[in-house]
This record gives sequence, structure tokens and C-alpha cells, in this order.
Amino acid sequence: MTEWIGTAEAARRLGVKQATLYSYVSRGVLRRRTGADGRASLFDAQEVEVLARRGRPRLPGPGELVIESALTEITGDRAFYRGHDITALAAQRDLEDVCWLLWTGSLTAQHGSWQASAAALRAGRAAQAALPEETLPLERLGVIVPALAAADPMRLHLDPPAVMAAGQSIMAGMVDCLPGAEPGTGTESEGSLAARLWRKLCPGAAAPELEDALRAALVLLADHELAASTLAARVAASVRADPYAVVATGMGAAGGALHGGASLGVETMLAAAASPQDVPRVVGSVLRRGERIPGFGHFVYRAGDPRAAFLLDRIGAAVPGSPRLEVAQALVAEVARRGLPSPNIDFALGVLASASGMVTGAGEAVFAVARTAGWLGHALEEYARRTPLRPRAKYTGPPGDQGGGNQDGLPPHSD
Repeated sequence: MTEWIGTAEAARRLGVKQATLYSYVSRGVLRRRTGADGRASLFDAQEVEVLARRGRPRLPGPGELVIESALTEITGDRAFYRGHDITALAAQRDLEDVCWLLWTGSLTAQHGSWQASAAALRAGRAAQAALPEETLPLERLGVIVPALAAADPMRLHLDPPAVMAAGQSIMAGMVDCLPGAEPGTGTESEGSLAARLWRKLCPGAAAPELEDALRAALVLLADHELAASTLAARVAASVRADPYAVVATGMGAAGGALHGGASLGVETMLAAAASPQDVPRVVGSVLRRGERIPGFGHFVYRAGDPRAAFLLDRIGAAVPGSPRLEVAQALVAEVARRGLPSPNIDFALGVLASASGMVTGAGEAVFAVARTAGWLGHALEEYARRTPLRPRAKYTGPPGDQGGGNQDGLPPHSD
């Protein structure tokens, strides 16, 4: 039987003001019902207890755009995909499982094939094969996805089953079209997405336990609320862009040095230190150039990124005593000694790439493949909304012509 408590008691248990309590109601965080007198508000005691354990939901700051989503919740130093702690998922689940969780709300095994069509693979491989040899993996993915789209005549079918089928094809094609395994060996499309991506990004021998760390990284990176690339992808979906265009939009934003591209900076920084003794020099050099040390601090997690802590623990357990891991640990210690923030997921991703001997820029590709799951989950929500996202700007330029009217004589239009 549900226990209902009053406003004052609910606020006391949560440690918030009553006004904050009502903001939770307006955002769908808590349920509220009216008491028998028709005036008093009552709250489900169990919901209040769950919210108190998780920590207060973060309120939007100045200038933040708030969009309702049922995919990812970030509370304090924890994150959840549809109510499932992401580190618990990363401990045992594959990226494919998390895709279905984000797309359908269920972790139950689903039917379907994580394969791209033969025509799509031919188009994607040919497109990236024309690029210079030194092209980074994320840049290759940037031409692979449009090529996959060109091979899919049904890409504008936006019903949920069609979008999910396209999502499986997109993610499989992104991985299988990257160079790595020799074409024609029959291994490119075998195994999980993590196993296939491992073969593409890790050309040399590495500890097999690191492949499991890659699997965990893909799960941890699948979604993260409205990060910059996700907002861009979501806006594209809101105007009915097809799933391939949504993913291409997300990748365009993800390559930024302050977003998914940060792991490349970490890889470069780690490569500059041959041993732990080189770390102070490397860090000092970055700071002397007036640059931000990549891979440290996070806009959301003030007390530390739980994804980074989980992944770094996995890497440490996989390759204890690794020279590259020792460099990374020395770097964390040096940054902490200078009073700077703790490492984030981009740093952990760079460490994974370094410890595994992956190709340069591998971290960006891992980010893009994983986050495609989230981009498409947000696209499914926007396709169901059928309302374009159209933020308004606060104009700060010179005043315009005050004569009024539409000067070109044409009817007004939206954009």
C-alpha cells in the first residue's frame, strides 16, 4: 500500500525547500496528488526515498535548454540509463544490450541482425578507402556514414522498427567499414560490435582483458543526457532528418576538442611521455602554452566522473605494471599535485588506447560508435514528438530598421 506524506515531510526527507519540491513535480521527477481537503499536496514516500538515495536532480543553470527525455538521468556522481546504473551495466552487458535498453526500454534480448547490407559495406569501404592513409578513424567514419545512407533507399522511413533496424545497420557498418582486418577473411562482421571494433583499432597483440575494457567503455559512452553532440543530433531529428543524417550531425559535433575529440589530446599527451619521469615536463609544457590539460574535470561531475573511475579500474586490473599505465598514473598524480580536477572519461579512453597500442585517434572512434546508440535513442524520442526544436536567440546587435513590415513583400516563414 502506497504511503503518502505531506509537503513539509517530503521536503525534509530530501533536504530541499518546498519550492524545489514543486519544481521536481513540474519536471516529472516526483508524483503529487491532492489531499482529501482538495488543497494539501501529498507525495509517494517510496519515490521520495528513492530520490533521496540517488541525490538531488541537477536543476538547469542559466542559458541551459531543458528537453524532456526518458533515456539518461545524471544525479550527483551517478548516471542511469532508464533507471539502470551505467557502471552496473558496463560490468556485464554489451553495447547491443544497451542499444535495446535506450531504444525500447527493455534489456530483453531482441531479434534482428547487427549487420550492414553487402551494398552498404561496398559503398562505405570504397568511400573511406579513397582517403589518405594517415586519415584518423573519426574522419573515416565521417565519410562512411553518408555512404551507408546512399545505399539505403528506406532511410526516410521513420517508424520505430525501421529506425532501430537502420540503427543496427549503421553501427555495424561504421565498425565493419573501418580498415583493419583484411577484406575477404570473413572475420569483419563476426562477433559483437566490441570484438569487431577491437580488431579494427588494435592491430598488434595486446592483453585480451583490454578487449573487455573496450566493451565496458562502449557501454559507459552510449549516452550522456544532452551533451553537445546529442543536442545537435536531437535538433536534426526534430526536423525529421533521417537516422544517418542524425548520426552524421552528432559526429560533426563530437569531434570538437572539448567533447569526443578530447581523447585524442590525451593520447598525444601520453605519447609525449616515455616514462613517468617525463610527466612533469609534459604537463608543464601544456600549461606553459596556455592550454587546458585534456581529460581532466567535467561540467557535470564536480566530485569525479564515475565512468572514468570504473574504466581506469578495469584497465589497471587488465594490465597491472604496464609501462603505459604507469605513465597515466603518474600523470593523474601530477595533475592532482597541482590542485587540478580529477580525470574524466576522455582521459580513461586515452589510457585505454595507449595501453592497448591502438591506432592514433582510436578513442574518438570508440566514442562515436558508442554514442550512436544514444543519438538514435534521442532521435526516436524526437520522431515521436513531431515538433521541431527551435530555440530563440537573444539579439545583442545594432537595432534594425524601425520602419516595420516585411520589406521584401513575401509572406513570413519559419527559418
